[in-house]
Amino acid sequence: MGRALRNQAPGYHHVVTRGNNKRNIYVDDVDRTLFCWRVTRVARKNGWRILAYVLMRNHYHLLLGIGDAGLSDGMQNLNHGYAMAFNARHGRINHLLGKRFWNRHLVTEASLKAAARYIVQNPIRAGGNMPLEDYRWSSYAATTGLEFPSMPLARDELLPFFGAEPERAIEAYKAFCLEPSHAPRT
Repeated sequence: MGRALRNQAPGYHHVVTRGNNKRNIYVDDVDRTLFCWRVTRVARKNGWRILAYVLMRNHYHLLLGIGDAGLSDGMQNLNHGYAMAFNARHGRINHLLGKRFWNRHLVTEASLKAAARYIVQNPIRAGGNMPLEDYRWSSYAATTGLEFPSMPLARDELLPFFGAEPERAIEAYKAFCLEPSHAPRT
């Protein structure tokens, strides 16, 4: 029996990929920078818009807006290309990433907002105790205008979900991100 096809409907998707056996997929900031470069390249090629992201030690989350080009081919290109570069850089062979990517098509405004919050809160759920804006490999600080993003960020597409006026939308986004969140359904 073959695998079920991924939902690749145009719209918003929360996407996650983990390291094989939950192993680390980044050794250092050079790896994280290479990954961000790879996401940027694949996003441009596939017409994806990146609304939120976080890079954790053994997995990553992306909140993507996708069009007719779909998701699976781009994810294969992203994960395979990054794994090959990582293995070459670190003198490794074999699998870096575990099972195929997980994704959830977000069909409501509430689910999109919840995914955006869940993604940027990942460092806290992993045991971090720093403010959200201090985690370097998250889109939170860039979304709130505190720093430049590590990859092209569709900030102007995300913030209107929090308000029509940019400054108020940022404040509403900050307040929303401080509220508790729950794990997405799988």
